[in-house]
Amino acid sequence: MASIKANARKVVCIGRNYADHIKELNSARPKKPFFFLKPPSSILPPASGSVLRPRGVNLHHEVELALVIGKELRDLDARDEERAMDAIDGYVLSIDMTARNVQDDAKDKGLPWSIAKGFDTFLPISNYISKSRIRDPHNVELWLSVNDRIRQNASTQLMLFSIPRQLADISQSMTLEKGDLVLTGTPSGVGSVVEGDIMKAGLRSGGEELIEGMIEAKVAEKGGLYEYQQA
Repeated sequence: MASIKANARKVVCIGRNYADHIKELNSARPKKPFFFLKPPSSILPPASGSVLRPRGVNLHHEVELALVIGKELRDLDARDEERAMDAIDGYVLSIDMTARNVQDDAKDKGLPWSIAKGFDTFLPISNYISKSRIRDPHNVELWLSVNDRIRQNASTQLMLFSIPRQLADISQSMTLEKGDLVLTGTPSGVGSVVEGDIMKAGLRSGGEELIEGMIEAKVAEKGGLYEYQQA
């Protein structure tokens, strides 16, 4: 799993790709795929420690199916579904951790909000899931619990934009390279976690729970010099 972190030159995240999640955050529905970046340094491989909450941060969880890109992809036509799916090497489950108050403050002031997504440990991932284990990534059930209480539970069938459309829009502006990760969006049910909470997440494909797609991560205090202050 260290190789996934080492090989990811960038992590591209699709935002606002589930209608119910858009509603719960009172966001505008996009007319085309909207994406942002997380640094590879935020990746937390399995059994690599806790998710660290910086002081003063309202930390939210967002479970997502992530694509592991297997070959260079540039200027893809969204109608070329075969080329899009052929570029995917495999999958991981991921939790896009977000410093929500940091993000909201930056948005209100019209500032970039990379910091809200980019802290170390802000991207827990599962073990690698081979492509053959997920025959249809548009029909995968994602779930996440906090202290054994389910918070997120939805199917990727609810995505507003298909995977080929996501990859097309990304690749028309930046080349996707082998090893890159693409997070395909989170369903509704996002919420806060604090020190001591234990997050568990998983996915089902064809009704089968994929053991290699499990995540378990405890939340701990980050420490260090950073403390959230309004911009």
